[in-house]
Amino acid sequence: MPPYRQPGVVLTDHHFTVPLDHADPSGEQIEVYGREVAAAGRADTDRLPWLVYLEGGPGCAARRFAGKEAWLARAVRDHRVLLLDQRGTGRSTPATRQTLPLRGGPAEQARYLGHFRADSIVRDCELIRRRLTGGAPWTVLGQSFGGFCATHYLSAAPEGLETVLVTGGLPSLDATADDVYRAAYPRVRRKNEAHYDRYPQDVESARRIAEHLAEHPALLPGGYRLTVEAFQSLGLLLGSGDGSHRLHYLLEDAFVRTPSGPALSDAFLEAVRAQLSFASRPLYAVLHEAIYAQGQGPTGWAAERVRAEFPDFDAGAALAGGGPVLFTGETIHPWHFDVDPALSPLREAADLLAARADWPALYDRGRLAANTVPVAAAVYHDDMYVDTAHSLETARAVRGLRTYVTDEYEHDGVRAGGTRVLDRLLDLARGEA
Repeated sequence: MPPYRQPGVVLTDHHFTVPLDHADPSGEQIEVYGREVAAAGRADTDRLPWLVYLEGGPGCAARRFAGKEAWLARAVRDHRVLLLDQRGTGRSTPATRQTLPLRGGPAEQARYLGHFRADSIVRDCELIRRRLTGGAPWTVLGQSFGGFCATHYLSAAPEGLETVLVTGGLPSLDATADDVYRAAYPRVRRKNEAHYDRYPQDVESARRIAEHLAEHPALLPGGYRLTVEAFQSLGLLLGSGDGSHRLHYLLEDAFVRTPSGPALSDAFLEAVRAQLSFASRPLYAVLHEAIYAQGQGPTGWAAERVRAEFPDFDAGAALAGGGPVLFTGETIHPWHFDVDPALSPLREAADLLAARADWPALYDRGRLAANTVPVAAAVYHDDMYVDTAHSLETARAVRGLRTYVTDEYEHDGVRAGGTRVLDRLLDLARGEA
């Protein structure tokens, strides 16, 4: 495929064939896609070092930029960038409700999906690195779950790394899924409190919508069934820099007058569908708890189980008692597979993954303690998605890791901050700050 252009950059498509199971390199093969980005005028400079970007998720394709947007403008100043669609996402061999039946039934699908965690992604990266760089190490930039992958990379193949940069994605090295969610719900509550302090009128708006849905669950375009619990999951927005404002604007236009009385508007329902449907990223839901599993027993739908310890998230009790309806955050529940047509056919496979007890460990404390790769990590104060205390504990466990701790940004700081966050991390990693 010949190179093509966007403002200020030259793009090249790459398609890589990798083993489904790296323990069986001669077995089934899948495809992983990467988009190379180089600054215009430097695209023919073979000496440019490589930087591979690992998107958050799990199950999210690399961001689609138009020219030198956000952090990419800084990266292409001195790197050739590979925007990698991690296995199962984007233009890589897809893993969705449409394609997974090719594997067979739920057991076969679950077995297949067991090869889509950070360990397999990193082994893909190592094969790709050797093909692109001729064996030279490269820099990894990991956002959110991409940082989880980068931390595993440091544990499994540090020889392939020139530098590691992590934004909002230093994972706990040993917390169980239960531990993760037990730490998460209080953070989500704080984000709710901050939102309602900013927009006090939203307390009544959210209650009114929840009351309506309790009596009349809505069928969204495409077949998504909007229940009260599904409505609460709009709280995922509260972890981004502009998310509170976006949630407010969504709530304020919820109802219209009709001959039959007030009803949720088509515009509101369509906007909610765009936020809640997992059609474009089903692996986010299917594998979400598996990213925390490390041979400590099954995750067993931990977010659902731990939620019972935080009764203030019970919308029914809030409506009965006159309190605010709290939104939830980055949690996946069994009911997601009942209300979302993109997930419903995968419910049995998801149950099998939730019951799996033999997930391999992802992090090697001894190797991380002996690390020699320059590492810099942005840790966002009270990050809703990744626990700050867990991240700082891990930062102390990785030899030489330098942190940029800030409350200026939320979880999406590397995108919202333009070039500033990446600039800071590069300075830290190079010893220039």
